[in-house]
Amino acid sequence: MRKWLPLTAVCLGAFMLLVDVTIVTVALPDMATSLHTTFADLQWVLDGYALALAALLLGAGSLADLVGRRKVYLGGLVVFAAASLACGLATGPVALIAFRGLQGVGGAAMFATTMALLSSTYQGRDRGVAFGVWGSVNGAAAAAGPVLGGLLTEHLDWRWIFFVNLPVSVIAIVVTLRYVKESRNPHATGVDLPGLVTFTLAAGAVTYALIRVGENGWGSTTTLGLFALGALSLLAFVLVELRSPRPMLDLGLFRSRTFVGIMLGGLLLSVAAFSYLVYTSLWLQSVRGMGPVTAGLTMLPMSVVAFVTAGVAGKKLHDTPARWTVGGGLLLIGVGALLLTPIGPDSTWTVLVAGLAVTGAGVGLATPAMASAAMAAVPQARAGMAGGALNTSRQLGNALGIAVLGAVFKTGLDHSLPGGIPVAALTGGQAGPMIAHDPALAPAVHTAFASGLQDAFLVSGVLGLLGGLAVLVLVRQPTAQHPAPAPTPAAATRA
Repeated sequence: MRKWLPLTAVCLGAFMLLVDVTIVTVALPDMATSLHTTFADLQWVLDGYALALAALLLGAGSLADLVGRRKVYLGGLVVFAAASLACGLATGPVALIAFRGLQGVGGAAMFATTMALLSSTYQGRDRGVAFGVWGSVNGAAAAAGPVLGGLLTEHLDWRWIFFVNLPVSVIAIVVTLRYVKESRNPHATGVDLPGLVTFTLAAGAVTYALIRVGENGWGSTTTLGLFALGALSLLAFVLVELRSPRPMLDLGLFRSRTFVGIMLGGLLLSVAAFSYLVYTSLWLQSVRGMGPVTAGLTMLPMSVVAFVTAGVAGKKLHDTPARWTVGGGLLLIGVGALLLTPIGPDSTWTVLVAGLAVTGAGVGLATPAMASAAMAAVPQARAGMAGGALNTSRQLGNALGIAVLGAVFKTGLDHSLPGGIPVAALTGGQAGPMIAHDPALAPAVHTAFASGLQDAFLVSGVLGLLGGLAVLVLVRQPTAQHPAPAPTPAAATRA
């Protein structure tokens, strides 16, 4: 059993960082009430974490190759634990958002090193077993996140969704120190700091612009200025990477149309499948009056179907070309989101079941082949970078998706609400108290939420279908024959 202790240490970290993507979703209404947050604050609680993950994954991987993967993993665990404690103690939205970003820093260090640690620790059949368990743990994290978040929020307090990370982190640190061996890349030369800074600035500026567009407007000086900053930073990133002797991301990888297709697919999968869940949770709890546990259980059809489908697809369809599994999965995700659009003012949670189940089937079908296809599309020496780029695109898709769908949701809400009802109160999770104070507002609030969600589901569906078509057109080669295996159910990485 001792030989599996390194796997235990790695899986504990992976479970925590992936649970923290979804565990917050059902706690947002309670956070909004406790901290008196705005709609933008709620978005940043999720996006701060996702953005830090997306921006730092490739840089963390480079640092780990240079100084040691075990060291970076341990550092990530310590930062993640400290940030979790700070999140739980936060007394205002600004502090919570800042510490969520710090959590993302720790999560990036952990996520960037888990596969490399397993690959260096296990060989042969044991390596296959280790990656299989790791993938299953990822899937369990997705399914457990909303339910665990609901249980902790409803029976203790929303702060416990962060405090629960502390004992798990301590165990992971102890086991890692005792049983995980150090490994590094002897040919590593350094970290691409200019690339890291310009990429982070580009992603942050665009995401901030999208989150603030509801208040500032699309044509405002602030919005246009932020988009311009994002575009200039992205151009600077491209120039830096082209000239760097050790680029964080080798742009030559994008000469492969298959690689481009998989990157687009990964980004749009996160947007179309997961980004609307935060607004769905807001509707279930603040409008339909569900508790956090019940709201979390409502999202299980997606996670359970994704978990089962991924297991079946991984075993039965491993020889099927990736264009069909990934492209077909994205088309299913698009259809699943469109099945959610019949939501109306009188709808209950049952209107979500079919759409979430179909989306879960698409997620489970697309994910097992996605990472292996990305790595197969590039030279073997760049396989690790390709895998990191895919993880980055998915986390970036999650961050941008929350911002884009938030703007769409809020616009639909604005257009449907009669004058006199404060939109900020509804998007801040205060619909329940407002209706309790004045029951006459209930029909208008229910209609407005249904309209906002319809728009968000429609955009998600269209993006899912476009992602599927892009993969079918661009991806031409079969799934990989040699790279490291991918995480099993994508519900887990959400991102």
